[in-house]
Amino acid sequence: MNTAEQNWDETVDVLVVGSGAGAMTAALRAAHACANVLLVEKSDHYGGTSATAGGVVWVPHNHLMPGVDIEDSQEDALRYVLSLTGDDVPQDNVAAYVTHAARMLQWLTANTHAQFQAMPYYADYYQDLAGSRPGGRSVDPLPYPAQSLGQEFLRLQEPHRQTRVLGLMGYSSTEGAILLSKGPGWFKLMVKLAAQYFLDLPWRFRSRRSRRLTMGNALIGRLRHSLMEKNVPLWLSTPARELVTSASGEVLGARVQREGRLLAVRARRGVILACGGFEHNQALRQAYLPAPTDARWSAANPHNTGDMLVAARAIGAATALLDEAWWGPTIAIPGEDRARMLFTERSMPGTIVVNRGGQRFFNESVAYTTAVQAMYRPGNLPAYLIFDARYKREYPFGPLLPGGMHLNWLQPRHVRRELLQSARSLEQLAQKLGVDAHNLQATVERFNRFALEGKDLDHHRGENPYDLIYGDVRIKPNPCLAPLAEPPYYAVEIFPGDIGTKGGLLTNASAQVLNTQGQPITGLYAVGNCSASVTGRYYPGAGATLGPAMTFGFLAAEHACT
Repeated sequence: MNTAEQNWDETVDVLVVGSGAGAMTAALRAAHACANVLLVEKSDHYGGTSATAGGVVWVPHNHLMPGVDIEDSQEDALRYVLSLTGDDVPQDNVAAYVTHAARMLQWLTANTHAQFQAMPYYADYYQDLAGSRPGGRSVDPLPYPAQSLGQEFLRLQEPHRQTRVLGLMGYSSTEGAILLSKGPGWFKLMVKLAAQYFLDLPWRFRSRRSRRLTMGNALIGRLRHSLMEKNVPLWLSTPARELVTSASGEVLGARVQREGRLLAVRARRGVILACGGFEHNQALRQAYLPAPTDARWSAANPHNTGDMLVAARAIGAATALLDEAWWGPTIAIPGEDRARMLFTERSMPGTIVVNRGGQRFFNESVAYTTAVQAMYRPGNLPAYLIFDARYKREYPFGPLLPGGMHLNWLQPRHVRRELLQSARSLEQLAQKLGVDAHNLQATVERFNRFALEGKDLDHHRGENPYDLIYGDVRIKPNPCLAPLAEPPYYAVEIFPGDIGTKGGLLTNASAQVLNTQGQPITGLYAVGNCSASVTGRYYPGAGATLGPAMTFGFLAAEHACT
């Protein structure tokens, strides 16, 4: 909105819209530069999708890699990312990310409560590309005690249910990899986590929520504690409605709605948009994303509806990559406010994914974006994940724990009885699903031969370090392959879901939003999923959502405060 005679209700140096990891990193960097900062958040809890997700941050050439004996270089990282982005992303933006991500991480470690550990076995997602690494670039936030936040803990967005055992006990991504792969010490670790949870007295009698913050809750908790120490205010239940501009097009601030009033907030040095994508806006999904598409398939924060994307376009902002998302196969559980991403379930040995023709069409252990890109190829939707009784007994699936633990009676009836289709034979299962029974039988027989020989001749599953992350080390000769041979057989329809859209406002290497003529809009920045992703149409490695969001939040704050 253009206004030359605006009366301001609040004046700050930097206004940050959103409260995820990118927003908080921007606010911290600005606050340390002696700027007066305000964060506004649409929800009544802070943290956004960052708080509910894995919390891993992809940072090439980071200072933690030498500690896990992995060498890296900016040159290799740049080569790797550029091979993925091609012409979809300005090379200056890619170079800015690769150059400054490690500096951002080191700054946070030195100046805030944020602490991380490198994940030596969490491989980059495209191991066939030059410049990739078998691990180390993905860093995991260390667990954090909720007691450090005081009453502010109660306003922290709860973790996604799928990141907690029975919706209760949390674990870090590093711990999760050990538990799911049945790695050395997995049972001892499970006992330790259970003891920490149940012996947290007297808190256990007050709440089911764990006070050992892990994954995204640990990252956001650490950042929020740091902001509290800098006395940076965070207004919850305060959606931003529109941007306020001068006659020349400079962004002067924004109008936000708080406690029933529309307030004008002046931002002397800039407005930083860090408020997520448009994944829960069905109209925008249908306008831009490939079909079929449904907001119910998204595992991201339900408050992400693209409000400021629309507001910025109204003042002439350019956009890019609006047809892309951080894809991943999902399942939808009735009664839950968002879908569940199948990060690990399809990767464990003894699963296959088939189309209605009863045929496999990709390596089930590949990175989640690649999986959905395969699902969207003609003829592959609807898609079904299929496994047998051995798998169900050994591994978790969605909300269900391994059957061998005998704890699924704690799950709601509709989860226990309605999540999975089952049958005593593959033919009967195919009939229930509407899948070609003859082809399904032939597909399983062929896959079972591959599993026994340890070689997937069709899709090469288990042949690179990324595939092996969620393999089962007890399964030989290939930890990613096990036969489907023990009835009953189970199936569930999986959807081409996401953990957020990745197209949005077009920005330069300093995170300034560009107008449709390619020029920076003075006073306006965008980071995270409300901006067009620096990784283009691909997903370099675990944490490649948060890594760019935090890096460009850091750079936006530095540019605004210069």
